[in-house]
Amino acid sequence: MESPWQLFLESLGPIALAGLTATVPLALASFVLGLFLAIVVALMRISVNPVLSSIARFYISVIRGTPMLVQLFVIFYGLPSIGVTLDPWPSAIIALSMNVGGYGAEVVRAAILSVPKGQWEAAYTVGMNRTRTLTRIILPQAARVSVPPLSNTFIALVKDTSLASLILVTELFKVAQQIASTTLEFMVLYLAAALVYWVLCLILSFGQSALERRLDSRVAH
Repeated sequence: MESPWQLFLESLGPIALAGLTATVPLALASFVLGLFLAIVVALMRISVNPVLSSIARFYISVIRGTPMLVQLFVIFYGLPSIGVTLDPWPSAIIALSMNVGGYGAEVVRAAILSVPKGQWEAAYTVGMNRTRTLTRIILPQAARVSVPPLSNTFIALVKDTSLASLILVTELFKVAQQIASTTLEFMVLYLAAALVYWVLCLILSFGQSALERRLDSRVAH
């Protein structure tokens, strides 16, 4: 009979593989879509159009005011009751992206507002319209400011993908659960999953630090 230590070591491989082939791709896809949504919502939030601004405020309020687990369940288990049935992966990506969009929108909005108003005025002076000023002047500067908080959002998202196991997505934590259900060594398998999550987040944290140093060096020059 295998010892708990042997089981721990043997299960690290399958769990880490699931992390690389399922958890990380799920987080990346959700983050990219969520970041695009965050930019759109942030621009709506600062719009002079009161309708667009109100819609953005409502969206952010709903996303930030409800648990991600509830959002996942509404999309996967709730939508079929109105005739909309989605597979586990699309459901997870939609729910995670919407969550990133809600939290990321406030990060992007704050970054845009941190750019001095003089930048807007200077752009208008040389004949740029609002759209061109945003894309050419404001957003590039806001991007540098938003990198640290958005990086933290991505790292948190990697951990939050574990919730997708509850809607039948076979990711890192789901694999650990499956092995635990056959061996009944729940503590060992959950500790193995925790270790893999920790290592993934450490790698991402190092990447975040490197990106921030690179951006800071460009500003310094």
